[in-house]
Formats: sequence, C-alpha cells, structure tokens
Amino acid sequence: MNVSAIDVVAVRLSLQVALTAVLVSLPSAIALGYLLAKHRFRGKFFLQNLIDLPLVLPPVVTGYFLLVVLGPKGPVGSFLETTFHIRLAFNWFGAALASAVVSYPLMVRSIRSAFLSIDPRLELVSQTLGVTPWRTFLRISLPLSANGIIAGCLLAFARSIGEFGATIMIAGDIPGQTRTIPLAIYSLSNTIGGIESGWPLVLIAVLLSSLSLFLGELLERQSGRYEHS
Repeated sequence: MNVSAIDVVAVRLSLQVALTAVLVSLPSAIALGYLLAKHRFRGKFFLQNLIDLPLVLPPVVTGYFLLVVLGPKGPVGSFLETTFHIRLAFNWFGAALASAVVSYPLMVRSIRSAFLSIDPRLELVSQTLGVTPWRTFLRISLPLSANGIIAGCLLAFARSIGEFGATIMIAGDIPGQTRTIPLAIYSLSNTIGGIESGWPLVLIAVLLSSLSLFLGELLERQSGRYEHS
C-alpha cells in the first residue's frame, strides 16, 4: 500500500491537531481533576455532569454549539475576529478546539482518578509540617499522579485522532488545512476507488490510537503497582 502526499498531509494535520488539543486542555484538566478529587463543594455534581456532557452528546451537536458560539457570526467568534483578527472557525485550530472539547471528559476523568489514588495521609503529613497547600500539590500530589495524568493525555490524544463530527462542523473539510485522517477517509469513501485507497490512512489511525491506548494502560498499571508496593 502506497502512502500518497495527501495521506501524509492528513497524518501531519491529525498529529498537529491532537497534540494541540492535549496541550490546550491539560492545565485546566489538571486543575479540575484535582478539584473534583479532593474537594467537596456546592454544584460539584453539576460541574461533573457539565464536563462529561460531550461524552454523551453526538459530536455533531457539540460541533454545532461550538460553531454557534465561536463561528464568524457567533458572539465570541465575531468579537475575536473584529477586535483581534483571530478566527477560530474553519482552520486547523478550530479542529484542535473541537478535538479538545470532545476528548476533555476522558482526560479529566483519568486525572481525577489519579489524584483519588493518592494516599491522603501523605498530603496531610506534608501540610502538618507547615508546607503550604500549593507546595504540597507541586511536591506530593502532582508527582504521584504523573502516570495517571500522562495516561489521560494519551487517551485524549487517541480520541482526538479519531474525532470527526465536531471537527467537520466548526472546521469544515478543507484539504491541506482541516482535513485530518477521519475527514480524509470520509472524503475518499465518496470517490470511485476511494475505499481501497483509504486503507493506509485507516491502518495509520488504528496504529496511532492503539499505541496511545497501550501506553496509557501501561502507565496506569505501573502506577497501580507503585501504590500497592
């Protein structure tokens, strides 16, 4: 099977989109994961359900909401474009944003589980010794949950590689700009002989997603061994 130049561009765009989605999501995912794992507060149930909503919504619906808000005529999109000349829709960053939103619940859930797995006595001892909560977080909580955080990133990366519905709504299917692997496969399937020529992209998608899931599972199991050792 030959990989064409079009396939290479689609793979490059998919990697670019997926990596950007993970990096954009990571800081807030760590903050929310820690908040949900370690604190009780009013509205926690509502916040958890709001974060998980993209898991159960059809991706096209998620993309529709993003387009309404961030599109050229949306309240946020029009403001950014008029004021700062920043356009979020119909470019590769729009695809990254769609992937970030759709994969966000998976990342937060994994990070939340990582923080929950930490023995609370370690954090308590640190604080009783006069260490501030922020330093305790940086020195105890964050290092001990590192494997779970990385596993969450890998899971979000794998989900981003396969994202289609939300992406096509807010970013469109623009060759060389927003046509990621799933969009390229869909486009090929609508052409004569496209099913056969789409196999290289299908195999690359399976390989990238499987490798991400394998590494994520490996890290979670390694973390589990450390907790019980």
